[in-house]
Amino acid sequence: MKAIISPVSHLRGALRVPGDRSITVRAVLLGAIADGVSTVRAPLGCDDTNAAIDIMRALGVDIRVEQSIRTERDGARSLRITGVGLHGLRASSAPLFCNSSGTTMRLLAGLMAGQSFASTLDGSSQLRKRPMRRITEPLGQMGALIASTNDCAPLVCAPARLQGIDYVMPVASAQVKSALLLAALYADGDVIIHEGSPTRDHTERMLLAMGARIAMSANVATAGGGGRVAIRGGNTTALSLRPLDITVPADFSSAAFFLVAGLLAPDTQLELTGVGLNPTRTGLLDALRRMGADIRVENANQQGGEPVGDLLPVPGPLRAIEVGGALTSLMIDEFPIFAVAATQAEGVTIVRDAQELRVKESNRIDGLVDELRKMGAQIEATADGFVVAGPTPLHGAIVEAYDDHRMAMALTVAGLIATGETTILGAECVSKTYPQFYDDLASLNSSQAPHGSLCVSD
Repeated sequence: MKAIISPVSHLRGALRVPGDRSITVRAVLLGAIADGVSTVRAPLGCDDTNAAIDIMRALGVDIRVEQSIRTERDGARSLRITGVGLHGLRASSAPLFCNSSGTTMRLLAGLMAGQSFASTLDGSSQLRKRPMRRITEPLGQMGALIASTNDCAPLVCAPARLQGIDYVMPVASAQVKSALLLAALYADGDVIIHEGSPTRDHTERMLLAMGARIAMSANVATAGGGGRVAIRGGNTTALSLRPLDITVPADFSSAAFFLVAGLLAPDTQLELTGVGLNPTRTGLLDALRRMGADIRVENANQQGGEPVGDLLPVPGPLRAIEVGGALTSLMIDEFPIFAVAATQAEGVTIVRDAQELRVKESNRIDGLVDELRKMGAQIEATADGFVVAGPTPLHGAIVEAYDDHRMAMALTVAGLIATGETTILGAECVSKTYPQFYDDLASLNSSQAPHGSLCVSD
């Protein structure tokens, strides 16, 4: 599928982007091993979360999708998950297919490492290229028996007795941390994790709400705002997890594309409602404000232990900044759209410590550089990031999404502020996290003539 984007004169309206992917996946996995029925309202419905649901069903968990009103919008859906308890999963007759979801595979590896039966974790050709040693190595130190294929999927997990671990993460990663926390539910002894930079803490918050004995603290021994997470081994405490009853906030990573569009497109009035504002997820918000962006937060409150609020971006000039260290880890998923913002900022924007971008759904450093250059951006790749000189007028071009949902959406926003027509090849990959992205974009520009700003075709 290709998307054809023309520049817009404005974007206006209120929008609730779909539910948070990270929270939805975690709720599915943890709700499945709770004792009782969990209710997860407004979950994200996309390729990644559907893969997690299908996997837990294959492991014997009853998960029902309930529609409260006659609409397919995520906000009207809920999941009813009948948990089977920590030791109630049963072996699947087929490999557990994670599709293209690195989050699902890495967290699932931690969960399956302590089961009494063997399992195979597999995924798409794209996922099979992503590194898994970062989880198999520390899980192996806990006693897990996981065989990989050249340090990539498929992963074959054999039954194992897990032990506690005191682990210093060499690279900040919420997925690695979460895999160890899930494995800890089946461990003899405590699991202690030290991270040099802060990463998203949805797993910790959810486990704490479910009754796990978990403690989080700043780690004075590390630089850059790192921390320490300690959890009592589930076998040590005869743990039983309480079921969940949560409403999933709107995904900040999905809102980020409209947030930047609202800052760059002229004559724009946007309100992004109910967005998750967990401080371990909002590094982009901090970076944009350092660039001089006027972004207002209204109706701040808490939902299921997660801070949420409405975001109102106000168009205006931006100035270049340097991003590195802890801030990089707090916005690692938002660099594609940050790069688009940087093309319109006055001065030279420098991104450091972002080598993780090379092993995401695509090589996001080289991909961003190649595609934004086609549109006239002055951007150069570095070993661990990129450098952007601006502001630079962008022009339409034929660009490639690289089967990467965040690349497709970021290039779409670039097309909105470019002169001429931009064609995005492979735009169907937005279904990974945001299936209705183009419909929502069209709704915010509905005063234009049909297909005046957007055309999506096979």
